[in-house]
Amino acid sequence: MQKQFNIQAFKEKLEANGEFPQLYMFKFIVPNGKEDEVKAIFPNHEVVLKPSSGGKYISTTIQVMVDTADDVIAYYEQASSIEGLLSL
Repeated sequence: MQKQFNIQAFKEKLEANGEFPQLYMFKFIVPNGKEDEVKAIFPNHEVVLKPSSGGKYISTTIQVMVDTADDVIAYYEQASSIEGLLSL
């Protein structure tokens, strides 16, 4: 059973833990071959890739200057459409 994600609670935590605008770090793990889908969400940002030891997965790290907590949530919502993606 998958846990329901509470967007409002996440937004409140983001706003409580920092001032906006801020540099926010996104970290995702995707199946090998899906890294271009992550890059497409962040076209103007450097996406750092690190393959897993077995080569089945790719760790991605992206730093983005965001203006609001809603911007962070919007990026996560876009990323959630990538099959097999894990958000860290």
